[in-house]
Amino acid sequence: MHECVLSGDLQKKNGVSTLDIAKRLLDFGYHPPTTYFPLIVSEAIMIEPTECESKETLDGFVAAMRQIADEAENNAEMVNSAPHTTIVSRLDEVLAARKPVLRYNK
Repeated sequence: MHECVLSGDLQKKNGVSTLDIAKRLLDFGYHPPTTYFPLIVSEAIMIEPTECESKETLDGFVAAMRQIADEAENNAEMVNSAPHTTIVSRLDEVLAARKPVLRYNK
């Protein structure tokens, strides 16, 4: 077993959702984990590193999660408006699901 499921309920009390946390991880260079699954865990976020991740990479991920938790308490807007360092900012996910753009135009 190599995954764990955490709940973002504590951060939700400060107005930060699990989706916000996943988006903020992009700013640290981490692919966002599965969110809202399993359905039996409120504000679920499934952390599922591969077996080949180094201890240094895992420690870096933990440091990023701790920083995001601190931001959720002290600067929720930083998390709510993430990502900040990606080429594309936060998408309108409802619009993207209903009217996907399936090809790239220059």
